[in-house]
Amino acid sequence: MQLFVYPTLPEAARAQLVQGLPPGILTLYSSDLPAEQRARECQRADIIFGNPPPEWLAGDQLPHLRLWQLDSAGFDRYQGLELAAPVANMGDYFAWPCAETMVAGLLALYRALPELVSLQTEQRWVGAPIRGRMGLLRAKRVILLGAGTIAQAVQQQLSGFGCVVRLLARTDPQAQLHSRADLLAALPATDIVVNCLPGSADKFFGAAEFAALPPGALYASVGRGNTTDEAALVETLRTGRLGGAVLDVTETEPLPVGHVLWTLPRVLLTQHTGGGQPAEAEGKVAQLLRNVARLQAGQPLENLVNLSRGY
Repeated sequence: MQLFVYPTLPEAARAQLVQGLPPGILTLYSSDLPAEQRARECQRADIIFGNPPPEWLAGDQLPHLRLWQLDSAGFDRYQGLELAAPVANMGDYFAWPCAETMVAGLLALYRALPELVSLQTEQRWVGAPIRGRMGLLRAKRVILLGAGTIAQAVQQQLSGFGCVVRLLARTDPQAQLHSRADLLAALPATDIVVNCLPGSADKFFGAAEFAALPPGALYASVGRGNTTDEAALVETLRTGRLGGAVLDVTETEPLPVGHVLWTLPRVLLTQHTGGGQPAEAEGKVAQLLRNVARLQAGQPLENLVNLSRGY
C-alpha cells in the first residue's frame, strides 16, 4: 500500500508518521520527489494525505485510492470532483481553536481592547471615558450560520457567557433556523452573527441580512470569505450601523495592501489564523493515523465529507 504525503512536514511530524503507520505502507513525500513525478505518484497512491492540485485528481486517475485525508477543514476547490474513495477533512481538529478566535475577537470588541492596545503603543492614558463604551458578551443573542463542528464549538464556548444561541442549517435537526426567511425574521432580535458556512454558500450574508440586524450588532466570520458579501459588509461598517466585525477569512487572501478593511475602525482581521495551535502538523498526522487504522479495521472514518455537497 502506498501513502502519498502532499504537505511538507517538519521532521517531528515525519517521525510520528513513520512510528505510527502499520507495517506494509510505503510513504512517498511530494517534497522529496522531482516536480515532474509528483502528480504521477499521487495518482498511484492508495492513501493521499493533504490537498494536492485538483487537476491531479480529476477524471479516472486514481485507480487504487482507498482514502483521501485532507489536511484542512475547507475543501471548496475540490467540489467538482467525483471520487469513489472516501474523503475526510480536519473539521474536528480545527473547530475548537477557530471557535476560540471568534470568541476572543468578540470579547475584544466588547471590551475595547483594540482601542486600549492602540493607546498603549502611544503610551497615552485615557482610562475612565473608555469604560462607558464597553459592552458585555454575557447574555447576548447569537445566530450561528452553520451547524458543523466549528459552529458547535462556538456554541459550547458561548454557553459559558449565558448567550442565547440559535443555529441556521437547512436540514440539521439541531438547528432552530432552516431558511433565509427564518434568518431574516430572526435577525432584528440578534446581537451577534457568527458565519461558519462552507464556500458553497457564496455571498450568503449580504445587504438584506446586514440591514435586518439592529444597530450596534457584531458580525464574525470564520467559514469562508466568499460567504460574506464583502461590499455590503464594508458599506454597513462605513455607515457605523454595524458595531464591528471579526474576520478570520476574507474574499481575497492575502488581503491586498490598501484594502479598506485594513483601516476601518472596529474591524479585527485575524488573517486566517483561526485554526492555529501548538504542534499543528503533528495533530494533522495524528488524525491521518487514526483514519488509516480505522480503514484497515473496517471501521467508520472520522470527519467524512461530501465533495459535491460542500460539507
